[in-house]
Order: sequence, then structure tokens, then C-alpha cells
Amino acid sequence: MNDLDALDEMFWRSDKTLRYGPNGSLYGHAAISAFRRGRNIRGIERTRGRTVITAFGENFATADAEYNRPGFLGISRQSQTWVRMPEGWRIVSAHVSDFTLAN
Repeated sequence: MNDLDALDEMFWRSDKTLRYGPNGSLYGHAAISAFRRGRNIRGIERTRGRTVITAFGENFATADAEYNRPGFLGISRQSQTWVRMPEGWRIVSAHVSDFTLAN
């Protein structure tokens, strides 16, 4: 969990790569990597729920998943867009969000 080198490798090394999340918008591979390397990872444990992976041909796919985190009364969601590059499959766009359940 939280293998920073592996996570860096999964994302396309481009200024066009983006990640939107509860902590803000990140533009470019360098910004995404710096965010991960600088954040406090306490409390990021989670259990993956429903996951849907959809391929469109041999070079483009989306991956969408729901997560539950201990102590959080809601659902976290993550969407990724993957493209097969010459160096292999890479995430070109990601979005993470939290949804709090109403009482």
C-alpha cells in the first residue's frame, strides 16, 4: 500500500496528466507525485467495493471504484482513464471524491 514509486510509474509522465480530488486539482505528473510524497498517509486505509473496468478497444479504458474507509460515514469514489502508451498502460486522468451519507 502507498508504494510511491509504483504509483509514479502508473501515471503518464506528462504536464497534461491530471488528478482532481478532495485536496484540490493537480496538473502534471510532477504535481501529482509531489502531492503524494508530501502528504500525511495516516487514515488513508480503505476497503475497495464495487469496481467497474471498461475497455474501449485495445488502447483505452476506464476504471471506476467505490471505497469505504474506517470511521468515515460515506463512500469514496475514484475514476481513472487509462491509455496504452509505447511504455505500457498509464493513467492520464484521475478523479477522487468523498460522499458523506445523510443521517
